[in-house]
Amino acid sequence: MADLAGGPRPLSRQGAAPRWPRAVLKLSGEALASASSDETIDARTVRRIAAEIAESCDELGVELAVMVGGGNIWRGTTGAGEGMDRAASDTMGMLGTVINALALQDAIEREGRPTRVLSAIAMAEVCEPYIRRRAIRHLEKGRVVIFAAGMGNPYFTTDTPAALRAAEVEAGVILKGTHSGVDGVYSADPRIDPDATRFDEISFAEVVSRDLRVMDMTAITFCMDNALPILVFDLMEPGNIRGALMGEPIGTLIR
Repeated sequence: MADLAGGPRPLSRQGAAPRWPRAVLKLSGEALASASSDETIDARTVRRIAAEIAESCDELGVELAVMVGGGNIWRGTTGAGEGMDRAASDTMGMLGTVINALALQDAIEREGRPTRVLSAIAMAEVCEPYIRRRAIRHLEKGRVVIFAAGMGNPYFTTDTPAALRAAEVEAGVILKGTHSGVDGVYSADPRIDPDATRFDEISFAEVVSRDLRVMDMTAITFCMDNALPILVFDLMEPGNIRGALMGEPIGTLIR
């Protein structure tokens, strides 16, 4: 099969072709913390995720970008709920994503993989500004691209800019990594309802009609309109990033 540029799909070291040669991995900020630690950013957790990202890129030859959230540091809705101006509170949250992006960049580069942080809010002394063609060129050069500061606008979670950036860089899929023990899309919250069943695959229309909050609905409808599939999977299970890129039967595919 051909990749998005029309050339042959890259092969892994074992000779198997990844299902998605270019992808955007969506990480929540909470995924970088640890339930067993009081630290906002848990170094061991970040190192494990970074190692899986680097190994997946090295072994599969894929082009991978990451959109990271900031909920482990600050949520805009938290401040707004306490009476803060929502736009100011959301901007604080966007700056939190930059902190997470820099932590992830350091960890990935310690694994030997070149990385670039591209921010939607200009801060030239810290990272590069987001420019679509530059992001694509970094990916083509084999660098892991980390998107920071969402899309630079308040009133959006990082789910929506993850979808937007995936469309802009012509990724084949959004890999939505979960961290709370839920390994896909269920008919109800499996942590509350013991009768909840997991979907192996589900349509965008059904996600919307059932109001299944796997991502915010703005992101879901954007992906539906642009035929951009989402794979929801358990990020914390070792090997799942590689498995997701290979198209192994893990998680739930929304398309």
